[in-house]
Amino acid sequence: MRKTLCALLLAVVLQPVFAQTKLAPETPAQKQKRMAWWQHDRFGMFIHWGLYALPARNEWVKHNEKINDSTYQVYFDMFDPDLYDAKRWALKAKQAGMKYAVLTTKHHDGFCLFDSKYTDYKATNTAAKRDLVREFVDAFRAQGIKIGFYYSLLDWHHPDFTIDRIHPQAPKDATDADYARLNKGRDMARYRQYMRNQITELLTNYGKIDILWLDFSYPDKNGKGRDDWRSVELLKLIKKLQPGIILDNRLDINDLPGGADFETPEQVGPEELMKYRGKPFETCQTFSGSWGYYRDETTWKTQRQLLDLLITSTANGGNLILNVGPTARGEFDYRANNALDSIAHWMHANSKSIYGCTYAPAEFKAPDGTRLTYNPVTRRLYVHLLDYPDKKIKLSGFQGKVRYAQFLHDDSELIMHKNDNDITLDLSKTKPPYVVPVIELVMN
Repeated sequence: MRKTLCALLLAVVLQPVFAQTKLAPETPAQKQKRMAWWQHDRFGMFIHWGLYALPARNEWVKHNEKINDSTYQVYFDMFDPDLYDAKRWALKAKQAGMKYAVLTTKHHDGFCLFDSKYTDYKATNTAAKRDLVREFVDAFRAQGIKIGFYYSLLDWHHPDFTIDRIHPQAPKDATDADYARLNKGRDMARYRQYMRNQITELLTNYGKIDILWLDFSYPDKNGKGRDDWRSVELLKLIKKLQPGIILDNRLDINDLPGGADFETPEQVGPEELMKYRGKPFETCQTFSGSWGYYRDETTWKTQRQLLDLLITSTANGGNLILNVGPTARGEFDYRANNALDSIAHWMHANSKSIYGCTYAPAEFKAPDGTRLTYNPVTRRLYVHLLDYPDKKIKLSGFQGKVRYAQFLHDDSELIMHKNDNDITLDLSKTKPPYVVPVIELVMN
């Protein structure tokens, strides 16, 4: 009896260790190698596209307006993206300097852009009559852009996905008895198998997948978390199918070694991003206040705001993934195209300050109105001028550490004056033709 009890206690103590070992079999060096491309590239495109583009009032429209399946069906019946050309999307992403792209293969409403054999609720059964994910993969891969898939853990269409507090069919102020009544006959075990089957399809049928966004967990009362998804088992399946894949942190197992590769601060400002310095992170941001196409949305970010997010992410060792919500006809709307074009203009001249860069060594302090990024391989330090100084800029503590200074966009020299422990650079009388000019410092 005593031996049995001791063995049981030992198993309980060691079980998390065994689980963690199996969950994170790679060494820190192996993880660094696996993540190297992502930490170098810094900039990606998110694409939220689905049936919600037809109502054109937020991707959560089914939840926000408490729309039931029969009413929502009209969007499935009317979905006809006749102008969808994934090659045009890919070219826009490449021109903007985006090195990877993540597409919503299935969002919370359960509609699949891919030809899954486990559901009829998919693009091939609409007027599109084709696998829209396949075209995305082929087009972006042809442009040398790495491939990412977003897959919603939620599914408001599946009959076995249990109704919880954010389900469109959840009554206001629902009681436990309400949920029990509404979920009679629903079986999360069957839904989990459906989810595993579809993720297997996505990670098997489209070649190498570089990044996977699973979204999202809300493990509070009447919510869903790791136990509902069986997250550890799901992660093991993912790693088996795509050993080199990079995974976000929304499976609710961030406390386990190997449970997530990066944090995902969503729709936060530059000041918030500074808190993540030293951690792998990817801030996900929209051009406007909506992920899906929202026809009447007016709170669109300016070029300066978008560049601030990209620069500040890099300046703190993180990534930016910037979202486009295509129209129901399958095009990027004019506002998204204008924003991408403005970023393309800046990245053409200044991308060296982003790719391969991270935060500057602690000895270098950014003057007010600037951000510093640093490339440890080339030993170039970049000063991003969010506010353009009048005639000169003083860099404290840089004396004896800088060999040469120039504007990055045209390699034009900036005269350097040395004074005690500081240097001062003479700037051009007129601001360069970029919202955020960049100074490149060649370090000793």
